[in-house]
Amino acid sequence: MRDKAKDKDKHGAAAGAVPERADWTIDQGWDNYSPQDHAVWKTLFDRQSSLLPGRACDEFVAGMRQLPIGADAIPDFRRLSDVLMRQTGWQVVAVPGLVPDEVFFDHLANRRFPAGHFIRKANELDYLEEPDVFHDVFGHVPMLMNPVIADFVQAYGVGGLRAQQLGVLPNLARVYWYTVEFGLVKQKDGLRIYGSGIASSYTESVFALENPSPNRIGFDLERVMRTHYRIDDFQEVYFVLDSLDDLLQLAKIDFAPIYDRVGAASELQPGDVLASDRLVHRGSGQYHRDGGAAFPG
Repeated sequence: MRDKAKDKDKHGAAAGAVPERADWTIDQGWDNYSPQDHAVWKTLFDRQSSLLPGRACDEFVAGMRQLPIGADAIPDFRRLSDVLMRQTGWQVVAVPGLVPDEVFFDHLANRRFPAGHFIRKANELDYLEEPDVFHDVFGHVPMLMNPVIADFVQAYGVGGLRAQQLGVLPNLARVYWYTVEFGLVKQKDGLRIYGSGIASSYTESVFALENPSPNRIGFDLERVMRTHYRIDDFQEVYFVLDSLDDLLQLAKIDFAPIYDRVGAASELQPGDVLASDRLVHRGSGQYHRDGGAAFPG
């Protein structure tokens, strides 16, 4: 199983969950973490930090350096928020796990990033049911130090509330999935990771950039909004930005006419390649044809 979460999106509450507060936030309870919890964080941090040089984008690396995130202990959300607030106006709020869509969007629209406060167990380094503090903090928070990503994620929150009203949330969710979670970007020195689902995953960090199986296709908004994604395995396609600045345009446009066009077009499967695609790399598809046999878990 992928190193982030099993069969679930970032948002969407677990069945039967009851919040303590209307916005689903809780106290992080940093003092309640055990030495074993901090040891798991260190294991994850050390192995991922050794893997990402030359793979993560410059903005991720810069964000990590500027934040109080280190190997020795799970970060304190209050200290993270102090730095984020000064840089981009964001803060990190603790939640018990997955939250309802409308709660998730409202937090993002108000520059609050909801992060799971729990850490996976030592025997679950590559397998967990829901995004935990490592995925949410190590994977997401460094990119929120970048003004472009900070504005884009807030705009996504605003757009998500509207998409719910219009009944087109699946189309917009694909944009988040193929950018914030599993996006790649071009740099002068090659393709790099900016998506948190890749950056926090030991196995997908290598697969996304180096495996010959997946397609890597130039980002096109309507193409992405029509494309299903994998929630149970590595991605069959990664969409590639020419620059993170491309996301600025997505934060400004009116999605209503795009929803109309996308709604009238056919749905696409993750492995589809169109004649109109800007191919960065035509994948062999071998990994998924083999049934994902090399995938851990």
